[in-house]
Amino acid sequence: MKQKILSKIKENGLVAVVRGTDDINAVEISEKIIEGGIKTIELTFSTRYADSAINKLSRKYHDDENILIGAGTVLDDITARIAILNGAQFVVSPHFDKKISKVCNRYSIPYLAGCGSVTEVISAIENGSDIVKIFPGGVLGSSFIKDVHGPIPYANMMPSGGVNIDNMDKWINAGAYAIGIGSALTKGGMDKIVDTTKAFVEKYNGIK
Repeated sequence: MKQKILSKIKENGLVAVVRGTDDINAVEISEKIIEGGIKTIELTFSTRYADSAINKLSRKYHDDENILIGAGTVLDDITARIAILNGAQFVVSPHFDKKISKVCNRYSIPYLAGCGSVTEVISAIENGSDIVKIFPGGVLGSSFIKDVHGPIPYANMMPSGGVNIDNMDKWINAGAYAIGIGSALTKGGMDKIVDTTKAFVEKYNGIK
């Protein structure tokens, strides 16, 4: 199951990082993003009742193999297990945590650990992180991926934070496994989410 999810993350390419005010708001945002064409949703636990939102979305899109619902801003192993039991297909954290990695591997769920240095990248890979989340992407810059790929060419890396429609090409050309997009999708308000998402997808497809 894990390998299938990892392949789908790569195939989908874009990961929408959703931060809602509560579960109802997060579900609405996620549905609009999916309508716009981004099929991988990372619903953050900075959202109130995030577990409920993950559960609702997982149930709704259970039969659609193209759509992935995951959990973000997972800070500890307890939260990771809650997310997985509510249907999360992958788990993302802003840091690396061995206990989170252990829980995810126990349930055969991909763990995307946040890393900001080569030492952290190596540690995450050694402890079972399948994709390394480059965070904060806006601080590290796209060259970080290219530089890390020099000594560690097999590292799968996904930037998150600071990615927008104008610099997306730099991350892709640097060798990103996938790309995390957050507030750029919602900054125009609820009415613009579908169109903004479509613009990201069109740009991404043009680059690829």
